[in-house]
Amino acid sequence: MSRKLVINSEVEMISLGKKLAASFVPGDLIVLDGPVGAGKTTLTKGIALGLEISDEVTSPTFVISRVHSSSSAKPDLVHVDAYRLSRIAEVDSLDLESSMDDSVTVVEWGAGLIEGLTDESWLIKINRDVSDNESHRAIEIFPPKNRELSF
Repeated sequence: MSRKLVINSEVEMISLGKKLAASFVPGDLIVLDGPVGAGKTTLTKGIALGLEISDEVTSPTFVISRVHSSSSAKPDLVHVDAYRLSRIAEVDSLDLESSMDDSVTVVEWGAGLIEGLTDESWLIKINRDVSDNESHRAIEIFPPKNRELSF
C-alpha cells in the first residue's frame, strides 16, 4: 500500500529522507521518479543523513554513481543517477549487484531500467505540481510487498 505526503520545503524533504532511512535495510533498492528539479537529490541527502553518511551528497549526473560510506554500523549508500543511461546493458556495466547486499541503493531516473536488479524495490514518486507554490511537492511512496514505513 502506498503512502501519499505533501512536502512544503527543502527542509521537509530532507526530514522525510531521514525518516525513510529508518525503514531501509541493506539490500534495499530505492527508485526515485520525478521531473528535473523535483527534489530527488534533496531527498537522497536526507536519506544519507539518516544512514549517518558524513560526506556531502551531490547529484551523480556526470559520474553516474557514487558510494558513500556510513560512519556507523548503518549500511553504506550507493547513489546512482540513471538519467544518461538508456539501456539495461549500461546499468549492468555499473556492477551495482556487487554492493547491493551490503548497501542501500538509491537510483534517480531509474524507473524502467533497474527494477530487474532485485525481486522487489521501493518506488518514490515526486511531483512538484501540488499548487502554485514551487516549493510544494506531492510524494507517493510504494514500499516493497510485506514492508511498511517506520513512521
